[in-house]
Amino acid sequence: MMEKKTARLTLLIDPVKKQAFEELCTAQDLTPSQVVRQMIRDYLDEHGVTYATKSKIGAKVKEESAP
Repeated sequence: MMEKKTARLTLLIDPVKKQAFEELCTAQDLTPSQVVRQMIRDYLDEHGVTYATKSKIGAKVKEESAP
């Protein structure tokens, strides 16, 4: 299921870390939003949380490659 709407997440971060994060994202040709969304998906996966828009693609590959 594809996400249809977005919600804003506001957070406070040290300006020095923010700049370093943005520079790293730019160097990797990614937006900070893309990286944060991936980090959130990874965190949810680590903790076994499922949600309606979770992709089923790649789930078997991750399960099969786990030690």
